[in-house]
Amino acid sequence: MFDVFQNVLAEVQREVSDASFKTWFKDVELTNLDRKAKVATIGAPNVFVTKQLESKYLEMLMEAFRHNKIELTKIDFTVKSTGKTKVRSREIRNEEGITLGGAERMSSVGELAGRMRGMKPTGGFNTGLNSKYTLDNFVVGRNNDLAAGVARLIVKQPGGKYNPFFLYGGPGLGKTHLVQAIGNAILERDPKCRVLYITMNHFYSEFINSIRANKGEEFVRKYQKLDVLIIDDFQMIIGKDRSQEEFFNIFNDLHQANKQIIVTSDRLPDQIKTLDARLSSRLTWAGAYDLQFPGFEDRCAILKAKAEFMGQEIEDAAIEFIAENVKTNIRDLEGEFQKIMVTSEIRGMSPLELINEGYISGSVVQRRRNVTARQVVEKVAKYYNLTVIEMTGKSRVSNIKTARQVAMYLLSKELGMSTTKIAPEVGVKDHTTVMNGLKRIEAEQKTDFMLRDQVEQIREAIYG
Repeated sequence: MFDVFQNVLAEVQREVSDASFKTWFKDVELTNLDRKAKVATIGAPNVFVTKQLESKYLEMLMEAFRHNKIELTKIDFTVKSTGKTKVRSREIRNEEGITLGGAERMSSVGELAGRMRGMKPTGGFNTGLNSKYTLDNFVVGRNNDLAAGVARLIVKQPGGKYNPFFLYGGPGLGKTHLVQAIGNAILERDPKCRVLYITMNHFYSEFINSIRANKGEEFVRKYQKLDVLIIDDFQMIIGKDRSQEEFFNIFNDLHQANKQIIVTSDRLPDQIKTLDARLSSRLTWAGAYDLQFPGFEDRCAILKAKAEFMGQEIEDAAIEFIAENVKTNIRDLEGEFQKIMVTSEIRGMSPLELINEGYISGSVVQRRRNVTARQVVEKVAKYYNLTVIEMTGKSRVSNIKTARQVAMYLLSKELGMSTTKIAPEVGVKDHTTVMNGLKRIEAEQKTDFMLRDQVEQIREAIYG
């Protein structure tokens, strides 16, 4: 029975990308096959994976079984038993970034905690890495599965096909986690590898200090000896012309030596002001990969993973409530979770009881609840130096139209309003106009980082 399932998986692997297969099929198992009833039961590591398999890959799996001479009328997807939700001393399985654990299958949370105590030195060389960031505790969802898949390929072959690896996205979406996880995973495979994680501001400070101390050559040699260079917050290179030139030279030296270069930024290279065109082009030689804000199911998966890792019990309804109400970034999502869990412990109430009783004053959730549609419209108009009357009028001047559509977007995303309810708030009659506006702002934020920054600034003003 189980040999047949390996054949099924092999067939699926031929049909999907490597990243998709590793993300959704790596840890699935055939737990039961009832040939008489024509029903197969497949176990997955968590609810999020089961939903993805059922919604996206059900027909493909049915067909693969059929090719292996097993006719099915139904496939049941279940979560593989891992005991109680609260983590105690037990093996933590590698579950493709959803369930947390160490690559060496540590046997207890105590061992995991020991691995998470800070920067990771290798032989006297300070890597700058924080060992708490691993690929195993990076939650993979539709918002980041491509980048996560590439990250795993880089670990297998540093300096290969995906070099340089340019990762971009808004704040609090996990860029730092993912790139440091790559560094940690590479060191797990080869402890002798020289990996350095550094922020651009730190790189700049180090470079300036080397000039002042007349140690420029020593600075360059340090970087030339690296096997993996990870630069975080690359957008901070703006205005640092000498650092830019030095980084360009280091980049070329490492790349020609087939050493892995990993760079994160909050925007694409060609949208970083004053960035040299040659360097901008080189940074995206192997493509650019973005992290987007996770959808509702992804946010639930993140919270479930955090609860399991922290050994905390929380009701599914409480997780769904937090995921539904916190739509800013992952950092805020986890911060809200932690605040509720701490308050729950102090008050001796379960998280759901806490939420139902209204003990969330001052939280992201409470601030969102207190915001009205009128306040959103007023904040948007003020940001664009318009009056509410101007913004909600019939003018189709570009900046007014953009402001109106941003208001539509925030009313939808922040207050969960329907298109028909949004229309009168922004002065349009047809709800399809709202739908088109939402699509435009949603799409353009992926590449127009000025617009994305504007939306974030307005959102902060609304809740500030």
